[in-house]
Amino acid sequence: MAEIKKQRRRSGRRIVKGIIFLLVSGLILGAVVYLPIFTLQQINLVGATYLTEEDVLKVGNIYINEPLFQLETNNVASRLSKDVRVEDVTVRRSLPHTLEVIVTERKPIATVVCNYGYLDIDKHGKILDSYKNLRDMQIPMITGALIKDLYIGDDVEDELVQKILEFLDMLDAASLNKISEVAIVAENYIVAYTDTERPVQIRIGALERLEEKAKLTEDFLRDVDKNPNAVEYVDFNYTAPFIKLYQ
Repeated sequence: MAEIKKQRRRSGRRIVKGIIFLLVSGLILGAVVYLPIFTLQQINLVGATYLTEEDVLKVGNIYINEPLFQLETNNVASRLSKDVRVEDVTVRRSLPHTLEVIVTERKPIATVVCNYGYLDIDKHGKILDSYKNLRDMQIPMITGALIKDLYIGDDVEDELVQKILEFLDMLDAASLNKISEVAIVAENYIVAYTDTERPVQIRIGALERLEEKAKLTEDFLRDVDKNPNAVEYVDFNYTAPFIKLYQ
């Protein structure tokens, strides 16, 4: 009987010690969480061109000086991913006082004419910006498509525009910057124009063999300024490219 009572006292002491340990651990954890050294002091924004640190604070609904460990990084990432400029985002804490935000942004690859002005769109047709007056942008303008009543965050689903975006996305940055316009001149037939002192017409033609035509376009644009003869147009609509010089 005495032995049983002794075991009960030991068991009770263990429970009390366990409760005390949990309380002390909770107090220590609480103190660490709210220590000034572990409060948000800065945003380390990686991979952004258009998104700013102020945007991260506003869109992510976070505040400087709030406890770093209280920030739910998954929730912050979810809020940021809803911004039309963000294609992918990772958010993580960096002790003692930094929130690291790594983003992959949607980048405008073309401007398309719409019924009220112009739209900047990414390679998937997502509208990133809209405006009434034309801007000086180093991206091609797509003309000839009928785009109506679409706004920021919407998707351009026109099949011809989607094909043109697929073609433009195959070009390297230097080639893309040398194209001023891609015109839809007939159903399933496009023509591009170079952004050079004397514009050259690039007849891409039917929207097929896009990878091959993109490579030909890159090769042509790489050497267009070195050509001693003035080129009127180049036609990639055939298996063998045809170059027409000015007479």
